[in-house]
Amino acid sequence: MPHHTSITAVPVSDEKAGPYGVAAGPDGAMWFTTVHEGAVGRLGLDGEITSYALPDGDGGPTVITPGPDGALWFTEYKGNRVGRITVDGEITAYERPGAGPYGIAAGPDGAMWFTEMHTDRIGRISPEGDLTEFTVPVEGGFPSAIAAGPDGRRLWFTLNQGNAIASIDLSGEVRVYPLPTEAAGPVGLAAGPDGAMWFVEIMAGQVGRIDAAGTITEFSLPDRAARPHALAAGADGAMWFTEWGANRIGRITVDGSQIDAYDIPSGSSEPHGIALGPDGVLWTALESGALGRIEAR
Repeated sequence: MPHHTSITAVPVSDEKAGPYGVAAGPDGAMWFTTVHEGAVGRLGLDGEITSYALPDGDGGPTVITPGPDGALWFTEYKGNRVGRITVDGEITAYERPGAGPYGIAAGPDGAMWFTEMHTDRIGRISPEGDLTEFTVPVEGGFPSAIAAGPDGRRLWFTLNQGNAIASIDLSGEVRVYPLPTEAAGPVGLAAGPDGAMWFVEIMAGQVGRIDAAGTITEFSLPDRAARPHALAAGADGAMWFTEWGANRIGRITVDGSQIDAYDIPSGSSEPHGIALGPDGVLWTALESGALGRIEAR
C-alpha cells in the first residue's frame, strides 16, 4: 500500500473545455480529449500544452488510446466518428453515422476495436482503414468501454444498460456475462496485473473483477454514491479508478482486501479517464480543465 499519495492538477484547457479521456502517447507525452471543445490535446514532458482542433467542434471526443501504428486513436461520440491523430497532429476521421462510438482499444490483431453505443455493435478498423462490424446479442445494451484481454485472443467490453460484461474474439464471437448486482451500470474496464479484467459499476458504487472463465467478483466501495467511472492498472500492481461523483481517486488491491480513496485538492473536478504514464505515474482527466498527476509513494 502506498504510504503517501499526492494529486496535482496541471491546467491544460479552459475549464469549460472538459478534458475527458487521457492516454500515454508513443512520444512520452500525455494526450487527452476535450469533450466540450472538440479538440485533442497534448501535454509534453516539458509541460508544453498543444491543442489540435477537430474539424467538427461539436463532435464530443471522448476516449483516446495509443494504437499499434504509433498514432493515437479516439472516438467522437456525438460526431459519430472514429479519429486518428499522429504525434505531429495530422488527423484522419472515419465516419460511423448513427453509431455513437465510445470505447476504443488496440486489439491483439493489430487493428483498432471500438464500441457503438447506439447500434449494439462492436467495430473493427484494420490498419488499412477497412471497417468490420459485429452485432452484440443484447438489444439496447449500450456497449461502452472496451479493452484487450490478457490472453491475446479476446477483447472485453461493458454493457452499461445490459448490466453485463462481454467478450469478443477475433472472429467476432460474443459471450455475455450478466452481473450479479442489478442495475449496476458498468462503465470503465481494464486488464489487471492478475490476468483478470477489472471494471467499475457507476450506479452500484462497486468495482468488479471477471476472470477468463467468466467468474465475477464484486467489491463494494466505502462510498456507494461515489460513481466510479474509469480505471487502470497502476505501476504498484493495484487497480486505480476515478470517483466521478465524489471528486476522488480510488485504489483497490487485486485481492480486494484493501480499498483506499484520495481526495482531489481542487473541488468539483469531475475526474473521468485515467491512464498510466510512461514514467509509471498515473494521470486522470479532470473535466474542470486539468490533468491530475497521481503520485503514490
